[in-house]
Amino acid sequence: MARSRGFDTDAAVEQAMDLFWKQGYRATPMPRLTELLGIGSGSLYAAFGSKDGLYAQALRRYCEGLVAALDRDVRAGDDIRTALRRLLLAMVTADAADPERGCLLVNAIVERAAHDGTVQQVRTAMTAIEAVLAEALERARVRGELSGERSPVEVARFLTTFIQGLHVMSQARADRAFLEPAVAVALRVLD
Repeated sequence: MARSRGFDTDAAVEQAMDLFWKQGYRATPMPRLTELLGIGSGSLYAAFGSKDGLYAQALRRYCEGLVAALDRDVRAGDDIRTALRRLLLAMVTADAADPERGCLLVNAIVERAAHDGTVQQVRTAMTAIEAVLAEALERARVRGELSGERSPVEVARFLTTFIQGLHVMSQARADRAFLEPAVAVALRVLD
């Protein structure tokens, strides 16, 4: 008969995600993880296989939340330009509030570009982000909000790339006065 885990794995993934997001993978040693989670290293290994396994689950949780929030925000009922402008400026504001933390997706690929599993997770998340944006742009095109000149997929790919660039620029301490005009120019792709 299997023994019950003495801890909540969902809560552990959430706490680990926050720690990895603040400190990065390399700067988060196993003793700090086990201390934060209140478990022994044996329990961590039994539940997640390794520090890499825990990191992969934490990154997956972050990516799923990111994509779900994006989908919710682009369906907010406004026209696509208003929804995207609000979304992009909210990202700028959030990043400016904690520029060292940045975006876990960007942090992951910068820190672990040589780790195939992390690269695949980031690529999967980018594909999901692009798909959410492409669907929203297609709905907007059908509603007559966009001209038919540009493919929703091409525009979504541009916006996906632009969003990651916003996160990087925020970590470089670009302020709202610098980034807001860039958002306005980026949204001209919808014209």
